[in-house]
Amino acid sequence: MKKFLAIALVAAAYAAESPIEQRYGGAAQKLIQAALADNDSTARLQYLCDRIGSRLSGSPGLERAVEWSAAEMRKAGLENVRTPLVKVPHWIRGQERASMIAPIERPLVMVGFGMSVGTPPGGIAADVIAAPDLDRLAALGRGKVAGKIVLFTPLASSPTVEKGPSLAGALGAVAVLIHTPHTRGIAYEDGKPKIPAAAVSAEDALMIERLLDGGTPVRVRLVMEDRQPPDADSHNVMGDLRGSEKPEEIVVVAGHLDSWDLGQGAMDDGSGVTAALEAVALIRKLGLHPRRTIRVLFFVNEENGGAGDRAYGAMIGDAVSNHVAVIVDDRGAEKPTGFGFGGKGQDVNAPSFRRTVEIGELLRGISAGKISPGGGGGHLPSLTSHGVPGFGVQTVDVHYSEWNHTNADSFDKIVPEEFQLHVASIAVLSYVLADVPERLGQLK
Repeated sequence: MKKFLAIALVAAAYAAESPIEQRYGGAAQKLIQAALADNDSTARLQYLCDRIGSRLSGSPGLERAVEWSAAEMRKAGLENVRTPLVKVPHWIRGQERASMIAPIERPLVMVGFGMSVGTPPGGIAADVIAAPDLDRLAALGRGKVAGKIVLFTPLASSPTVEKGPSLAGALGAVAVLIHTPHTRGIAYEDGKPKIPAAAVSAEDALMIERLLDGGTPVRVRLVMEDRQPPDADSHNVMGDLRGSEKPEEIVVVAGHLDSWDLGQGAMDDGSGVTAALEAVALIRKLGLHPRRTIRVLFFVNEENGGAGDRAYGAMIGDAVSNHVAVIVDDRGAEKPTGFGFGGKGQDVNAPSFRRTVEIGELLRGISAGKISPGGGGGHLPSLTSHGVPGFGVQTVDVHYSEWNHTNADSFDKIVPEEFQLHVASIAVLSYVLADVPERLGQLK
């Protein structure tokens, strides 16, 4: 309660016109108006979704997106556009299917988890055993689990998805089915057997659970031709709006270019990369010349490895100290409400947090400037782990959690007016951070 009271007091203190408002209010309004009047702002996103599509790491789709992104940055007038090499995992989803073969025969709706191993060529047929969570699976013991397909139910939590396959494999299970509507990457634990893992629909998971609860044995056949060849070549994409006075100091505006192979990656994270580019393109178009460089960064392999972040960190080396802030938009394109502020200075009493609240007030007219402590630091730890202040766009999050990592993540979910608000809020925040005399990390 004290934390939220402090935030409210900070916001109230800046309700009157502040030095930031006096200095940047006019530019902020120009950026907001330009973003909201830009009816073509979704054109890049539509092209990325409809003409390129999903962009799984290691896939031809991702490399087409890399080439297109570099061309779009040059078209937008960015300087020093380049595509540095990144080695990424190359997981391939083969043919996948599952069916109940007892007590009745019927197909099951399933999709393999990213990075899952495949089944033997003929598939796997085994009895199913249900476990509500990791603790109760462990309590069953090897004697009851060995040779079975484990079904995790009810709707699985993230720890179950992350740790379930390795725990089940260690207990002798031959495969795992997890009640969840999403695909995502899994990471097998070292030293434990790797077994196939797939998401199964709610309807099928609940049916199997009802049968088992009623004492009826259930047997399932699972075929997954998934495989992982050696790592593939991919690329980050970046371009700069060069600073007028301190070009060596950098504000990064970023999103991840890769997506899962389901859907079109519109919300996760096509909207983020295109909003980042559109925001900086508007700053340039309006003739604004921030003191510092604003770098648009489309990084790859966020979904299943983090190689793009590590490659960027290796590329900049000690120059990480010249990075002033990083803004990442990766929560979909629903209406933005503000930014999570993570990394150095996120304490609500810190001068950097108070300054950030002050900047957020420039967005009060579109209700997109609420600053919350925490968040904003998880996508590019190559920067934020070194103390670079991180900002993550926050939204109303009404449907994003239903859409991401599913076939429903497609361009038809984009509401242009809400996407334009992302462009506006990123443009204002990045411009001000790049132009204010003092860096956030140096405020006393």
